[in-house]
Amino acid sequence: METQMLRATLEKLKNLNDLLECKKNVSSEYELGAVLKHFNNKTPILFNNVDGDKKRAIGGLYGNRDIIYNLMGLDKKNRIDKFISALVNPKDYKVVKDGPVKENIVKRNIDLKRLFPIPKFNEKDSSRYITAGVLVVKDNEKDEYYTSIRRFQYLGGNKLSVLIASKKLMNDFLKKEKQNQPMEVAIVLGYDAEFLLASQYSTDLYGVDKYRIDSALRDEPLELVKCETVDLLVPAYCEIVLEGRIVPGKREPEGPFGELMGYYGIEKPQPIIEIDAVMYRNDPIFQIAFPCREEHVSNGMIREIELYTNLNKVVDVSDVYVTEGGGYRFNAVASIRKHNIGDGKSAIISGLGYNSELKQIVIVDDDVDIYDPQEIEWAITTRAQASNDFVIIPSALGSALEPSHTINGTSDKVGIDATKPITGDIERFERTKIPGFDKIDINKYFPTI
Repeated sequence: METQMLRATLEKLKNLNDLLECKKNVSSEYELGAVLKHFNNKTPILFNNVDGDKKRAIGGLYGNRDIIYNLMGLDKKNRIDKFISALVNPKDYKVVKDGPVKENIVKRNIDLKRLFPIPKFNEKDSSRYITAGVLVVKDNEKDEYYTSIRRFQYLGGNKLSVLIASKKLMNDFLKKEKQNQPMEVAIVLGYDAEFLLASQYSTDLYGVDKYRIDSALRDEPLELVKCETVDLLVPAYCEIVLEGRIVPGKREPEGPFGELMGYYGIEKPQPIIEIDAVMYRNDPIFQIAFPCREEHVSNGMIREIELYTNLNKVVDVSDVYVTEGGGYRFNAVASIRKHNIGDGKSAIISGLGYNSELKQIVIVDDDVDIYDPQEIEWAITTRAQASNDFVIIPSALGSALEPSHTINGTSDKVGIDATKPITGDIERFERTKIPGFDKIDINKYFPTI
């Protein structure tokens, strides 16, 4: 029985009753994305007939953090320790001679759209896009593998454009380009939650081998096979691998494309990937992430490691949450155990300073559920006064993914100290409590519910 990648995940989802299956014919242009969006991209859906060709696709896999927790055997309380441990104690992967991904190998007359149901999502998107692809590159000097989610615009035939955001990846490519050398890459589709989470650890910040992070997250060696045309290793049990080269000296217009916060990104020239080989399993399942949900859920979960670590240097942290409404990137809430009068403000300074993209942070006490927007609104309303507890930092570094930032090229930062006082009339802030409320079994009172 498989334990790694997508098909092992499907079995887990079925056992958890978290998988929908769609047998109706669905078009890869707009319709497939519309179905995923109807469920807010939080419900895993297996489409068994795409474009009337019985091609299979899956979307909504990792748009719900509770599903990720269940798949990985984690919960809110232990996930940060697990993620930090994988970073500090990476484990070796395992190279195997063969794997299911090599059941089919195509090296001639490659037409990606003919092979796979590459979708078009939004009205003004410039083309069809591969949105769930994990880009694999290798640092030959360190013999380390780096993975990251990228978007790939379909240009026809065997050609894609790639949006490169990572500083290290771009610098490595530009270095090769100056020498007129291509950069070997692989694009992986059909993976599990561990592989996704490992890809979200920042290469720029940590520079760690993502395959070894993956092995630590899954508590067993990640099994890898050699590619056919490039000197790279890829997961043996994934669904699809596209092998190719980012070619030097070529750019193609990329965009517009429906971005992270629900706006269209602008057109810009981007590098080109020429695909030289395609490996895929029998009856492959093409993985889709509606833009830009799934990788940002996992990205936000990894950002929480960085935020937690940064805050913990100055205050006693209970938990942190990089929020859904802020695109799992721009807004955060942190609960602390307050010991000093200035802890709330110190947490604001530390939080806003950990990452230039963070725009807003709310600090609350540990009696507040940071995952409940109503609780956060309640804490701000009853424990904060704007003149004293709102901290505004004008014209700081921000992110071009947030459209109001692009007006002046800067972003104002806001921190809210919504913690209760620890001196003075603190009894006024005692929350009401019903003894035994948490032990009530409501089914005893209403058996038919």
